[in-house]
Order: sequence, then structure tokens, then C-alpha cells
Amino acid sequence: MAKVITTDHWVWHTSTVPANKDEEVELFVRERNGTPPGQKRRPVLMLHGRSIPVLPGFDLRYKTYSWAGALAQAGYDVFMMDLQGSGLSARPEMDDPRNVNPAQQNLLTPRPPGFVPGPPHYPYQLNNSYSDWGELHTVVEFIRKLCEVEKIAFIGWSAAAFWMGPYAVKNPDKVESLFLLAPIFPPKGTSNPPATLPQPGFPTFLSTKKGLRDGWAGELHCDGQREDGIVDVVWDAMQKSDPVGSVWGDYDGLSRYRNFVRWGWNETTAAQGGVLGGSVPVLLVYGEYDKQANTKPPSTNPELNFSVPALYDSVTGAHKLMVKLACAGHSVPWEKQHGNVHELSKHWLKQLKVDGKTHGVFDMDVDGNLSPAP
Repeated sequence: MAKVITTDHWVWHTSTVPANKDEEVELFVRERNGTPPGQKRRPVLMLHGRSIPVLPGFDLRYKTYSWAGALAQAGYDVFMMDLQGSGLSARPEMDDPRNVNPAQQNLLTPRPPGFVPGPPHYPYQLNNSYSDWGELHTVVEFIRKLCEVEKIAFIGWSAAAFWMGPYAVKNPDKVESLFLLAPIFPPKGTSNPPATLPQPGFPTFLSTKKGLRDGWAGELHCDGQREDGIVDVVWDAMQKSDPVGSVWGDYDGLSRYRNFVRWGWNETTAAQGGVLGGSVPVLLVYGEYDKQANTKPPSTNPELNFSVPALYDSVTGAHKLMVKLACAGHSVPWEKQHGNVHELSKHWLKQLKVDGKTHGVFDMDVDGNLSPAP
């Protein structure tokens, strides 16, 4: 078993978020390095989605749930980053409770000291695709220099696809491979930024423990799909990644997540240059009961109509695979299938294949057995 060394990095970045543009900020990056002595590092970068910080998502220190830990034990040098507005990275404008979504300010009970409900003091969405791609680039360059490598393997969950997908298309010389779990992909989404930035709105959304439990419950359809007590474990980890939100609201605390505007990830941009599935091999994995990555019923708003199979079809290169997980939802890193996902990712990082193949669509049962999709 590999010896794993854990190091928390604070990576300096010149912000392009409008709320703190040109300020030097710190991006949180956790490294779990399982590189065997005398061997070259094999770096993997893991990126969070919309509302779950990177540590609860990828490094949940409970039983066998730490995906990053599993990869480090397999000999990889695993890095996990929080974009600004998430987890332990800088959170401009988010410490002010007035900048919470006005429709959610009722959750701030009891009220934080000095808080009076009302319109946001900063009436704009916080992040955008430019700023997120820029932060991802800074961390990629940090890892490339630290590990003395040209390319890094990417693993992203959910909305991470908005940033990792286009980045890989534009920087194939820096991305070894792309593993997207439950990727959010609007095939008819916009390619272009809005005319003005920042966009009107507010910086901060809130999530609750009850919301986590109930939203997740809507995707549970198999016995044992979600372990008893795991909601408490996940929520506690989310609270540790949000020292401010954790003391807001009732005794369970709240979890803050950023409001962002995004573009540049759709059937046109995913196909550009034949990069995805070409020089950057792609593996897409999703749960059969995932209602977030596959909008059910389909939305009439093209920006909110998501489909994993549509992403597979949009990838123009031949080196592309897709796996549907039985008895799994959007929260599969914390579900029964999590161990099979860990094993699948290890095999992918080593072989860049699924079931010996570099192309095709597969189903995986709860025992980890693969079969070609009918």
C-alpha cells in the first residue's frame, strides 16, 4: 500500500472575477501524493461542480469514500482545487449575508449579527467562464511546474465539465485525459459570453442539510443505494469547507455556493478541432437515475436542458467511452457505486480503456461488471 502524503497548497492567482478584479487571491488546492519512491509523478486534477466543495466531493474521510485517497493509494499524485466562491478558496462578496439570494434570505434565521434582509449590496452574479478558466489554468500551471510534467489527467464531477471540457479543447497539450462524472452539458447552450459582465443578480446561493437529503432522495431507487448516516457525514464535511456559512441559520448551519454565468460548452464547442476523443481521450460516466445531468423531463430552456449521451455524440474523436452505472444518481461519489467508480477511474488512468476498448457505450452493474449497452 502506497504511503500517501497530504499537503494543502494556497496557490496565488491574479483574480479576473469582477468583484475583486486584479487582486491577488489564494486558490485552495489539496494534494494527496501516493507516488512510489523513485518514480515520476503522475498528476491528476480533480474539480468540483456547482454546489459541493472539492473536499466533501472527492476526499470524504469516511470508510472507503475518498476518491482522491483511492487514487493516491494506487500511486497517483492527486490534486483537488476549489474555484473562487467555493470551499476554502477566496469568496469575494460572499461573507455579507445581504448578498445571499433574496429568495433564500429567510434561511438566515436566527439572523447573523447586523443583518437586515434586503436587496444585495453587490447586485451581480459572482463568477463567469472567463474567471473560472483562468483559475483552472493557474492551478494547471502550478501542478505542471511542481510535478515537472507536460500533461495532467483531469477528473471532474457535474458542472466541472463547464470548465474542464472547454479547457481541454483549447489546451490539449496540457491535458492527458478527461474523466467526467455526471457531466452537465447543454447541447444547445450558448457559445458566446453576455454583452456585459458582471451580469445582474446576486453572488450567493444557500443549501441546507434538509435540501441535500431530500434532493438526493429523489434519485434513490435501489435498496442500499445510499448508506444510512451518510447525509450527516457529507453535511459535516461541507460545513468544514465553509466556516462562515456553517454558523449562519439554525443549528445545522448553511452551505454557501457561488452564482456564476457560463457559456462555451455545447455540441459545437465540444466538437472543435476533434480534440476531445482525439488528442484528449474522454470517458463519461453517469448514474441511471441521475436527473441533474440528464434533465427529466427535458427543459424547454436550452441552457437548462442537459444530456450526457448528447455530450458523447458531440465528441468527434474516436477515443471516447461512456458508462452508465446501475442503481446510481447524481451523488454517486457517496453512494453504493462509489467503489466501482474508483476502480473504473484507476483502470482508465492506467489503460485509457474500458473493458479493453477505446470506443463504445457500456453499462456497469452494482458488482462492477461491464457489458456493452444494448
